[in-house]
Amino acid sequence: MKTTKTIFSDGNHKWVAIVRDPEKPNYLIDTNEYLVTHGGQGILVDPGGAEVFPAVFSALSSEFDPSALAAIFASHQDPDICSSLALWLEFNPKMRCYVSWLWASFIPHFGGTADTFITMPDEGTDISLAGLILRAVPAHYLHSSGNFNLYDKVAKVLFSGDVGAALLPPGEDGLFVENFDAHIRHAEGFHKRWMGSNEAKRRWCERVAQMDIDMLCPQHGAIYQGADVQRFINWFDELQVGIVSA
Repeated sequence: MKTTKTIFSDGNHKWVAIVRDPEKPNYLIDTNEYLVTHGGQGILVDPGGAEVFPAVFSALSSEFDPSALAAIFASHQDPDICSSLALWLEFNPKMRCYVSWLWASFIPHFGGTADTFITMPDEGTDISLAGLILRAVPAHYLHSSGNFNLYDKVAKVLFSGDVGAALLPPGEDGLFVENFDAHIRHAEGFHKRWMGSNEAKRRWCERVAQMDIDMLCPQHGAIYQGADVQRFINWFDELQVGIVSA
């Protein structure tokens, strides 16, 4: 079963990370799901694949009433992002799913109807959660051609999707990055192969460097906090991506 870790809390405003299932089969990539709550409502960020739905649902239920989930935020189209969509909608058909317009006719193969999806334009959009404004930030061509991060300027949290992801070996899978230099080697291969454009990477680094961020939260691996946020941006800016030696 996955566990929940509250990474930000201020009154009725929370960010909860849903992480690390010791019973997960080794052939599946490990994923981080995030729950944002405010004013009694919640939005689930990259809810994960169908195979992890029981573990995510059980962990989330220990923190929050799933019937009060207003929406899902899907950063992009991959199965580890939202192939559990039909299962969440079966429990709560009123949930809506925010997704890039580019994937609006692909993701419904996982579930939902025409009324389920709220499409996001390439330039991003604001998402209201009980009055809290979250910002969908463009991260196109960084793993996916239609890709978004989610920024909470009140909590100073950026959910960065696959940007910042690391494939952590057993024994080095803490929730937060504790030693940047030791950690980043687990992110290097992932970013070189799964990020498709140096130009898109440069634009993302310029955009994100202007934002006030305390925690950069990827979908895989550990969370960067404090000075490690800018350290990661600088490292990523220097990395050459989208090249395969073949």
